[in-house]
Amino acid sequence: MSETFSETVAKELGNYVYRLVDPRNGETFYVGKGKGNRVFAHMVAALTLEDDEDEVSTKLSRIREITRSGLDVLHVIHRHGIPDRAIFEVEAALIDAYPGLENIAGGRGSGDRGPMHAHQIKDKYDLPQIETEPEHKLVLININRFTGASPEEIYEQTRLAWRIDRHKASRADYILSVIRGVVIDAFVADEWLVATRENFPQLTESIPSRSGFNGNLAPDEIRELYAGERGKRIALNALKHVQNPVRYWNL
Repeated sequence: MSETFSETVAKELGNYVYRLVDPRNGETFYVGKGKGNRVFAHMVAALTLEDDEDEVSTKLSRIREITRSGLDVLHVIHRHGIPDRAIFEVEAALIDAYPGLENIAGGRGSGDRGPMHAHQIKDKYDLPQIETEPEHKLVLININRFTGASPEEIYEQTRLAWRIDRHKASRADYILSVIRGVVIDAFVADEWLVATRENFPQLTESIPSRSGFNGNLAPDEIRELYAGERGKRIALNALKHVQNPVRYWNL
């Protein structure tokens, strides 16, 4: 039987941000926000969906694994009594603090105002800006956990593996790699494929719900236009990432 809060407790909690913790290793695997009994809703969903339903996400699959091992997911109310105006900021900060979450979307503003080293902050606000609306059809991919600086390393981290409309993405002229609101390189996608090991041998396991692309560096003039020598800041709100790591332009 799932847990619930009484009406008295729910009223006292108000808005809250919570974590779901795997008792097998103490790892936080999901962060969310809500009121009332929202924190327990994931458990209910995991226990009621059929095994072959598409909605069985990695988050729900993990909850099922925990319960089948005879344990219970740990529900942690991380902060409660949060004003309406602050709830998204608190949730986003907590998502940023726990890498490797099962959250499909990142926290609001994480792609633009999330954790950065001091030199990244300097770059972000000192670099030239993309201020005019691009004429090309673009897919902008936010690679929050970027490591490495060579074009080859950027390409490998940009190409895999995303929840994306492959048909829509295939119409794009270029793929832009974005880190914390700064475009750092541009690529041409030759094909978009399901993220399976057959299509991408470098994957440790297939992820049928996600996709990746094979391609090449964009022409030098395009890389200069969008990324410049060290990156270009995105000044247009319509180009900025909000929660989803994938952003479309002119598609």
